[in-house]
Amino acid sequence: MGLKVGIIGCGSITKLRHAPEYKANPFVDEIFFYDRNPERAEALAVMFDGTVVQSVDELFTDPTIQVISDCSSNEYHHIFSTKALLSGKHVLCEKPISLTIEHAKEILDAQKQSGKKFMVDHNQRFTRAHQKAKEIIKSEELGKVLTFRTTFGHSGPEQWGINKSNSTWFFQKERSGLGVAGDLGIHKVDLLHYLLDDEIEQVSAFQGALDKVDENNEPIEVCDNIVCSLKTKKGRLGTAAFSWTYYGEEDNSTIIYCEKGILKIYHSEQHQLEVITKDGEKIQYQLENIQTNNNQTNSGVIDAFIECIRFDQQPLVTGEDALTSLKVILGIIEAAETNAVVKI
Repeated sequence: MGLKVGIIGCGSITKLRHAPEYKANPFVDEIFFYDRNPERAEALAVMFDGTVVQSVDELFTDPTIQVISDCSSNEYHHIFSTKALLSGKHVLCEKPISLTIEHAKEILDAQKQSGKKFMVDHNQRFTRAHQKAKEIIKSEELGKVLTFRTTFGHSGPEQWGINKSNSTWFFQKERSGLGVAGDLGIHKVDLLHYLLDDEIEQVSAFQGALDKVDENNEPIEVCDNIVCSLKTKKGRLGTAAFSWTYYGEEDNSTIIYCEKGILKIYHSEQHQLEVITKDGEKIQYQLENIQTNNNQTNSGVIDAFIECIRFDQQPLVTGEDALTSLKVILGIIEAAETNAVVKI
């Protein structure tokens, strides 16, 4: 018997990632869709041969549904993920885990109480280039990591989301909360923690709503750009830039500078991972291309989540990992708002 899955929220992330990846997974039998706009749920049910439910509670009370994907907007994660866990479901939640530390802790408490699997979709851990880079860093063949820089930018969520207009929820303070930092930045913070086996503990930052406007042509209430300086517990130093205004080309690159050379990840079109040693030797890896908004490939997240349910394994991204990254993002926003160096 395969698993039955319920998905909350039928926006772009469900349409392009969760639904197709569940559909392609051999251990998933049926997908149930819920959205506040019933026509969105209907459209995806037709597209992926699934079933529409009229209320979110139907997903929680149906004993045959074992798995829930929480793809609601950020301000609802703590409500839906908590309820789903306490209803005895395994939960895969979109990032960020929540908008506040208190709400994230509600979810973690529910997970402990229920004993069910809980994973957050920090999907950058799953790409081949990032996994290979982690192996190289761990082996210390390039010596210790000294500094790093990372970037994640594209032309904005209004180009990608299901609501292709300036009224997108990503631009609304009470719904998105964290702007580009919560949308793109949190991915890279989580990735740095994963790659470096370390945690960011001090930050400073500048932010602005430099270019995006809302449906009334007013500057948006959240940042569309943020640039940060970061220091980790192990003393590594780095910079990070997150942007919704990279018009023309997406940038999702990370460079790690070590004692004996450099690792460039998603920096070149041809080679997703490049190692340049101290004496100028180049080792280039051709791994898969990273997902971009225009190139949706299988992220591996759904397959990994289904596997950890089937074999009772610890998820690759735990709720605790997600909370650690959220704390850093909240620190970065505080640093930008107060012009101070913030300790996480």
